[in-house]
Amino acid sequence: MFNKKAVILVVEDSALIRMSAVDLVLSAGYEALEARDADEAIRILEARADIDLVFTDVQMSGTMDGIKLAHYIRDQWPPVKLIVASGQAIIEDSTLPTGSRFFAKPYEDHAIADAIARMLSSP
Repeated sequence: MFNKKAVILVVEDSALIRMSAVDLVLSAGYEALEARDADEAIRILEARADIDLVFTDVQMSGTMDGIKLAHYIRDQWPPVKLIVASGQAIIEDSTLPTGSRFFAKPYEDHAIADAIARMLSSP
């Protein structure tokens, strides 16, 4: 039986950091999609039903930041897992949707890869 690769959407406005995060996702064995901001991320989520996890930055240009995006995703696509990262602020878990994980930047790649694996293996 063929196992589908999990699909992870990386949302990051910095091209360099986005490329690095996409590389992390690919090297961990997942399919990676990318968006420059929340608006693009929402368009991708609306167009595809196979996204398993969104890995988003907090501070970005556009109509909403990563925290608002995380709450929007939780409301619209409840099964999608969420990882939120920020280099500017430490985000309290209580400000994120239930089940989300927060990582301060700079994060360690293996910590993100481990979190993705754990989150995708839980119902």
